[in-house]
Amino acid sequence: MRRTVKYYRLMWFKHDLSSGLAVFFVALPLCLGIALASGAPLYTGIISGIVGGLVVGLASGSQLAVSGPAAGLTTIVAASIVSLGDYRIFLLSVIIAGLFQVVLGLLKLGTIANYFPSSVIKGMLVAIGIILVSKQIPLAFGYDQPDFWTSGFLHLFSSTNLLGNITNINQHITRKAIIISLASLFILILFQRPFAKKWNVVPAPLVVVLAGIIINYGFSVAHVALKPTQLVNIPANIFGNIAFPDFSKLFTNVEIWKAGLTIGLLATLETLLCIEAVDKLDRQNRITPVNRELLAQGLGNIMCGLLGAIPITAVVVRGAANVDAGARTKLSAFTHGLFLLLAVLAIPMLLNKIPYASLSAILLVTGFNLCKPKLFKNMWSLGWRQFFPFMITILVILATDLLIGVCIGLLISIYYIISNNFKAEYKINKVRENGIDTLYIKLNSNVTFLNKVKLKKVLDDIEEYSVLTIDGSESNFIDYDILEIVSEYKSKAHDRHIELHLKGIEGVKVMSVH
Repeated sequence: MRRTVKYYRLMWFKHDLSSGLAVFFVALPLCLGIALASGAPLYTGIISGIVGGLVVGLASGSQLAVSGPAAGLTTIVAASIVSLGDYRIFLLSVIIAGLFQVVLGLLKLGTIANYFPSSVIKGMLVAIGIILVSKQIPLAFGYDQPDFWTSGFLHLFSSTNLLGNITNINQHITRKAIIISLASLFILILFQRPFAKKWNVVPAPLVVVLAGIIINYGFSVAHVALKPTQLVNIPANIFGNIAFPDFSKLFTNVEIWKAGLTIGLLATLETLLCIEAVDKLDRQNRITPVNRELLAQGLGNIMCGLLGAIPITAVVVRGAANVDAGARTKLSAFTHGLFLLLAVLAIPMLLNKIPYASLSAILLVTGFNLCKPKLFKNMWSLGWRQFFPFMITILVILATDLLIGVCIGLLISIYYIISNNFKAEYKINKVRENGIDTLYIKLNSNVTFLNKVKLKKVLDDIEEYSVLTIDGSESNFIDYDILEIVSEYKSKAHDRHIELHLKGIEGVKVMSVH
């Protein structure tokens, strides 16, 4: 025990303190930006980051992953807040999501992500990216009205919303915000260039935020600063403004449970995918125990719900930044959470000088990275069986919501699996010898009820005065439904003048047909 404490203390002073500070600079603008994109109070994003660092950071078995509010949940969070109509009711969904993750962890279902086809997961992420970009464009132009995003993606194009009310939008956009957005995008793009790798010691989101503050300060000197509604607004004492969940509504609204289970499922998928990615970056090849990770994430989301914050997941951006900064242990994630806590306690007024336009630029790049055109090209190159579920998942999510889109995409993928099994579980050879049709049906290793309909049709189409051999000698398993069809066919073959031979199919008896 004493050696372990000494090891962690040494790693903290030598590596994890500096890496935790670096992750803090990456996480701070993302916490604010994701809360903004989610339609939640901005301070809730910081509280989520604090919980992700202090609670999940210690409870997790991952040494390098960092948790906090995630771009992948913004769509469902924003939709849930609007549909439930009260942020305090929404917090009940966050608690339910956490409990769902705890149950998954206790049941050791950490491999759940392996059962979702990659085409569906990629489609989900692309749809999230498209929605994220569409939500941030108005903010990048300085639009500061609360009603531009009140429903699903398609509602943006209605006559009563964003694109249908150009006059209203034109009255609220400002050239000052556009200048800050363009400058922020320029910085972010510049940092992605190969020659900028030597600048990685300074996180790009931090540079963007500082640049936005400086540019707006220049505007204020010229007496043309951004309006207060175009700047971050965090209460001086956020802990005195926390909204707590309204437990009286827990069993009176089924939508709370639906939203909670949806958030829990998506948070689980995103966490497990992130953990897999971060483990690959670990130079020490440590493997995160996924069931313990679900327990830690569930505990974190329960805490977020109780403390009035938006839900969290393990996040690739933070985890990759942690690795790049030289982190060695989980104390780096804990340190980043500690710095977030100190920031809201010590410098809330400085945070309130950050323009929304700077945060929207960060999220525009984040969203674009999720839905790059290159991804569509790659999915197309994999063939129709991958591309079709991918596109359907995207379109259904944009037209309805995340849960329906993922379910439809999953059903289409399952359809392709089933249709592929129809072809894979038996082979048919047909030759004509001495004027007689001779057919040979070779059953493969496992023959299931999925082949029942097609096999029955093949047998019914065999012409009279034919010779048929059904060979199951190499089969490990033949479903009862298949045996039943063969048995029924055996009783009819003589009447149709079909010479039937069964090979390696045991226990098939003639069954009476009523």
